[in-house]
Amino acid sequence: MKTIVCTLMLMSAVILTRAQEKAIPLYPDGVPNSKPTPASYIEKNDKEWITLVSVPTITPYLPAKATANGTAILIFPGGSYAGLSTENEGSSIAKAFNSIGVTAFVVKYRLPSDKIMVDKTIGPLQDAQQAVLMVRKHAAEWGIKADKIGIIGFSAGGHLASTEGTHFDKLVIDDKDNISVRPDFMVLLYPVISMGPMAHAFSRENLLGKTPSAEKLELYSNEKQVTANTPPTFIAQAEDDDVVPVQNALLFYDALLKAKVKAEMHIFQAGGHGFGLDNPKSKDKWFDWCKNWLDENGLL
Repeated sequence: MKTIVCTLMLMSAVILTRAQEKAIPLYPDGVPNSKPTPASYIEKNDKEWITLVSVPTITPYLPAKATANGTAILIFPGGSYAGLSTENEGSSIAKAFNSIGVTAFVVKYRLPSDKIMVDKTIGPLQDAQQAVLMVRKHAAEWGIKADKIGIIGFSAGGHLASTEGTHFDKLVIDDKDNISVRPDFMVLLYPVISMGPMAHAFSRENLLGKTPSAEKLELYSNEKQVTANTPPTFIAQAEDDDVVPVQNALLFYDALLKAKVKAEMHIFQAGGHGFGLDNPKSKDKWFDWCKNWLDENGLL
């Protein structure tokens, strides 16, 4: 009898694991701001790097029931708005948050493209807002507290996260139920923030085009969009980042300070760009610092 019970429990655990990592379409009734997808625009997915996304999704990663604390985080992988680093800055991050009881969702967002979007500058933000809306709307079903839903972004995913965290009152999606898309907290890792002199030029061009207007540059320079209502924010980056200048993190942190938003920032002496969960040049772990910060803010 014990053997049968144990077998059934094991089978249930396997089924749950498979179910929780199944991608869910963000727009079951049709993707907004879209053109007919060309036949040549076929998603390429090798499990570590995804390009040519036309159907955005979220993939839930659920913590063990015994440790789940009701907090959730949506993960936006980076990739210069040209691709998505879905393992290094996606699934591995989700599993780390699961280990501290946080429900995680990896967001496969559309990459800005004139081929599949009417307005490519708002495409990624639409997916970010829709992802927050979906998780908040179905919070009870996932065992999540609707007031403890945060976001984390890496590199260009950090730009998307910081855009979502500062543009939540500029809706670019249909929100018939008037559900808030404001995240309750933000975590930004080596983020692209500015579209000005310190911008990551490739990310800026992919999102805004080769000759963006001064208005667009201002709008998507997120250090200029911070207000007192911007969510509490944790930031980490390496000083020697040779892809995204560290000044991006500094500019955003300074804006948070001026707006009196609760924030914490850690600058590694070395580590470069794109290190994901573990900085190979440091014995310190940004995830441990982030865990403590979340706990101090009543989120664990």
